[in-house]
Formats: sequence, structure tokens, C-alpha cells
Amino acid sequence: MLDADDVRRIALSLPQTVEKERWNHPTFDVAGRMFATVPDDRTSFAVRCPKVDREELIASEPDKFWVPPHEAHSSWVRARLAALEDEKELYDILVDSWHQAAPDDLADRHLP
Repeated sequence: MLDADDVRRIALSLPQTVEKERWNHPTFDVAGRMFATVPDDRTSFAVRCPKVDREELIASEPDKFWVPPHEAHSSWVRARLAALEDEKELYDILVDSWHQAAPDDLADRHLP
């Protein structure tokens, strides 16, 4: 089963990613912009997700994705680690969020 250590390992493998502690838990930044975080319970992680896509994503896989009430107005979504199919899915989710946060020139040079 995937866990918070897998999130950390994959996030830190992405170009120019740094880990910072915020709100007493790990967050991951590229070029000073946060793209992932692991909340206190370590059973889920949060990533960037455009609001226009978020509702459809949650509706299509409600056991996997959700937004806590305090994040309803943000462009973030949470994913339950136990609901992910495999490490490839975790990687794809983190890469997508990394691309949203990375400067265009960096994102264009790295990763699909």
C-alpha cells in the first residue's frame, strides 16, 4: 500500500523540488510554488487541481478524491492514498500538479 513516504520520494524526484514544513507537515515546492502536501493524518495528500476540473474528478471517483470544506475555495484536491491503484497513478497525479506549479520554461524542459 502507498504511504506518505512514497509521496515524499516521488515529489522529491521531480526537477527542482524542495520540501518545506508548513502547518506542521511536509509540503513540496517547485520554484517557490507549492504543488503537494501531506496533511497530518498521512493517509492522503493534496495537489493542485483547477476548480473547473475538480468537481468532475470528484464526481467520477468520490472514494479517491475529495475537498475538505476549508479548501473549497482553493484550487486543490485531496487524494486518499489507499484508494490509488499503484505507484504510477501517484506519480501521474504528482507530475500533473508539479506542471501546474512549475514555471513554463522549466515544465517545458522536463517531464511529459
